[in-house]
Amino acid sequence: MTSPTTTLLVIAKEPVPGRVKTRLTPPFTPADAARLAEAALADTLRTVRALPARRRVLVLEGRPGPWLPPGIDVVPQCAGGLDERLAAAFESCTGPTLLVGMDTPQITPALLAPVLGPAGWDACDAWFGPADDGGFWALGFAAPESAPPDLIRGVPMSAPETGAVQRGRLVRAGFTVRDLPPLRDVDSAADAEYVASAAPDGRFAATLRRLTPVGAR
Repeated sequence: MTSPTTTLLVIAKEPVPGRVKTRLTPPFTPADAARLAEAALADTLRTVRALPARRRVLVLEGRPGPWLPPGIDVVPQCAGGLDERLAAAFESCTGPTLLVGMDTPQITPALLAPVLGPAGWDACDAWFGPADDGGFWALGFAAPESAPPDLIRGVPMSAPETGAVQRGRLVRAGFTVRDLPPLRDVDSAADAEYVASAAPDGRFAATLRRLTPVGAR
């Protein structure tokens, strides 16, 4: 059996009220939005722990809390926009590296198996997971240490064209790109309901079921 070769990165914010999932307020309170963010992060990290990896790293803005499971290294995010923070996260790695966010708690080991299987990086320079809102939920490089410095920097983040611009840069750089299935990010209350229905047994879904939107109280 071969040893795992891929580093898994999760980029996230500390789930602090008023700083995370602000587009969920309203209908949820800032405290409830933070609870949902914590649950989404916990589900994501649980999946990452179940995957074969050379190293598992949480690239965190803020401080770790009791929600952090064992077996996950923590490194701080750098300053700057999200494009700068993503680029810096990859620049700290060598060898195959896959990054996911905390906005898709419905990810499963089966979903990421094509990347992490024995043929995951054969004839492949990059992996790309598009998001339904036009962004992306996963990005991976076979050799991030050899990627051009401007491959991520300057990509407009949180915009309808984010994913298209990022994937276009990969192709123009001459990378062979393989795609993961599109997923829906948790940005709005409707997104939260959709994702919870897609992963009804997770902590995110359980947390959402316990919460009551402000207008319904």
